[in-house]
Amino acid sequence: MTVNFRIRHLLYLSALILLASCVALREETRAGKVAPVTAGQVHVKSGLEVFLENHAGFPGDRVALMTNQTAVDHELVHAVRLLQGKVDLRLLLSPEHGLYGADYAGDRVEEDLDILTGIPTASTYGVKPEAITEMLEGIDVALFDVQDIGVRSYTYIYSMSYLMRAAAERGIHVVILDRPNPVTGVHVEGNVLEAGYESGVGRYPIPYRHGMTIGELALMFNEAFEIDCSLEIVKMEGWSRELWFDETDLPWVLTSPHVPHSATIMPMISTGVYGELHVLSEGVGTTIPFEFAGGPWIKDPFEFAAALLERSPGGVIFRPTFIKPYYGRFQGQVCGGVQIHVSDREIYKPYLISLLILSTHQELYPEVDLFSVEKRLRTYDIVTGCSWIREGLVAGEDPYDLEATWQPGLEDFLELREDYLLYN
Repeated sequence: MTVNFRIRHLLYLSALILLASCVALREETRAGKVAPVTAGQVHVKSGLEVFLENHAGFPGDRVALMTNQTAVDHELVHAVRLLQGKVDLRLLLSPEHGLYGADYAGDRVEEDLDILTGIPTASTYGVKPEAITEMLEGIDVALFDVQDIGVRSYTYIYSMSYLMRAAAERGIHVVILDRPNPVTGVHVEGNVLEAGYESGVGRYPIPYRHGMTIGELALMFNEAFEIDCSLEIVKMEGWSRELWFDETDLPWVLTSPHVPHSATIMPMISTGVYGELHVLSEGVGTTIPFEFAGGPWIKDPFEFAAALLERSPGGVIFRPTFIKPYYGRFQGQVCGGVQIHVSDREIYKPYLISLLILSTHQELYPEVDLFSVEKRLRTYDIVTGCSWIREGLVAGEDPYDLEATWQPGLEDFLELREDYLLYN
């Protein structure tokens, strides 16, 4: 019994030591001590962190902040909490999905009070620009801090532009707290949006994958597209154009309900656009959102995978598989298809792959018309920024020829953006 008592006593002491270590670790985190940078990662300070360290704030000015769940520092502390005491926060504005990113795409979010601070909150998504101008009554400075994903159809950059336009109307100074383009500032792909296809998912003539940070886009929107507000960009420190998000030490917070990881973005570019057609599944409703292409009619996914691989420019593995969505399109139905595994993101062309998926599907499964839902065709055109891509696919044109068609416009954009790039 003496031996057993000693063993229990040692185990008890070990547990106390472990508990004390956990408490100490928690206190270190609260005190601002963070884990060292992982090997291979680059230490990057977001615009928020640079602002907190180096900016004097705006003494005497009433400040509005447009933000959402992504505006955190290295310790995952939110901007609202960090900015209190630094600036006089009077209003919190949010883009699509709301202040906490919990609302479904397209949902309207009602005005409320922030649960932490009691500051009034309002969503600008789906709101006319004049209404945003009214929201800013009594405000002197507007801050913007939201993590973008580097894709033209993601609505956050247009929420920023609407804020800038409203601020220009009221003579309010706008400050953009810059964050990385998570899919690099080097790779640019896709056609430039054409006149007549402007919308909340594409307001300005930029390509689908634009390779710019939100700060750089703000400069372009303000000057090249004539918003003309009083604008200030708080640059990041440590970020360079070739970096992918996971090559920085910044923490990722899901940018919207179906973008849980920065790695989701590349396959999302390949599947998210055709998802607007509401025929082929993009994997939403499963644990691999935007990583799947298929449907219940595909009984032999190996055939589909082989055909895609044969036409692919590389950097991807199409894994034959079956899924059964928990919700959304084809809920409860077994769907054959492929999971998209990006094997070399430096050469992977996600926008071209989107067109190759549609083209290959049409050849293998002509009985399932992906362009059969008439009311969705205009939506697809708006997201792609033109009609000629859809018309070319329907006519059986090779996606590689479509890529060649958009190349001159892409070259013009690359020349235009040179004046607004802030990082090497």
